[in-house]
Amino acid sequence: MSRAVLAVNEDRSGARALPPDVARRRLGQRREMLVLQAMSYLLGDIVLWIYAYAGTIPIAIPVTFLLCGIGLTGLFAALSESGVSNRFEDHFLTTPQSASNIVLQLGFLLVAPEIGYLFLSVMFVIFGFASLRMTSREAIILWALTGAAVAAIFLLQRTPIALPMATTAEWLAAAFSFFVTIGQCAYIGLFGSTMRKTLHQRTVELRLAYLRIEELAQTDELTGLPNRRSIVKMLDDEIARGHRGTPCSVAMIDIDWFKRINDGYGHPAGDEVLRTVANTVFANIRANDRFGRYGGEEFLLVLPDTARDEAGPIVERLRVMIAELDWKAFAIDMAVTISAGIATLAPDDSSDAILARADRALYAAKAGGRNRIATDRL
Repeated sequence: MSRAVLAVNEDRSGARALPPDVARRRLGQRREMLVLQAMSYLLGDIVLWIYAYAGTIPIAIPVTFLLCGIGLTGLFAALSESGVSNRFEDHFLTTPQSASNIVLQLGFLLVAPEIGYLFLSVMFVIFGFASLRMTSREAIILWALTGAAVAAIFLLQRTPIALPMATTAEWLAAAFSFFVTIGQCAYIGLFGSTMRKTLHQRTVELRLAYLRIEELAQTDELTGLPNRRSIVKMLDDEIARGHRGTPCSVAMIDIDWFKRINDGYGHPAGDEVLRTVANTVFANIRANDRFGRYGGEEFLLVLPDTARDEAGPIVERLRVMIAELDWKAFAIDMAVTISAGIATLAPDDSSDAILARADRALYAAKAGGRNRIATDRL
């Protein structure tokens, strides 16, 4: 791969080049998450300041906690704003963020075990957020390492990990802490529900888009009829039924002198002629008949449950309708007719075989003067 191509895929920082709208959306999502993280540290620090006011912990702990929390959030904010996060499949850097925040909580659990419940409860919130984006493997590894670290602290820590409520200030700090934690858990639930709704909506949109693409892949853009691949597939289905004893006929229909129409009246007029013929035939066939554009000015009409002697009158009626349309709406001297070749399914016929016979009959109709139908007699 050339250096020029690589330059398209990467920006100067080495981050993957993303479409501008995707990059903006991702950056906005990361900013929202980091703001929530910073707010969480601020609320937690309020609890620590209340404990410091009550004399339960030294003032250095809330100061250090705030600096560490905001500093850690600022580090990931710098990675986000610089575009480094976009180098990774998980641009949120969920696992590194979760691990670093858990390590921070464990550190303060060691330093201030007398209010250790506060740091333990925060880890539940961290895991709640992380579980929304981590893979199963990442979640299991982080859970195992965190569990091992907490178990080690429980075994080695001599000071009891407590929930002090001896004074009014301590009671207020504990109540406020639980209030904040419950609110964070509720937000996680609402955030997860929103994600599920968004994913469901996107799944519905993707399914509709897929159906639309599938429809476009089977539909002729100009006439709205089934295209060649689609109408031949319908023919194959009817041939399969016909081999079980059901008669089937096909008609290859061609607009007479269509090149003259294009040359004399212009391609827009030619397109309108194609659409008019398609709409007229489609509106006047039976519900179980199949009609599609075979290519250029040729159409294929599949007539299920129709023997040779029944197919002729059906196609003749359509020929007369086309010839009798008022084509003067397109040009004062315009006249449009069709020719058709009919073939009926024979034992062991394939789609290629019956189409070849219908095509021969069509050429016979053209050779006979056009504006007529011809039937293949095997």
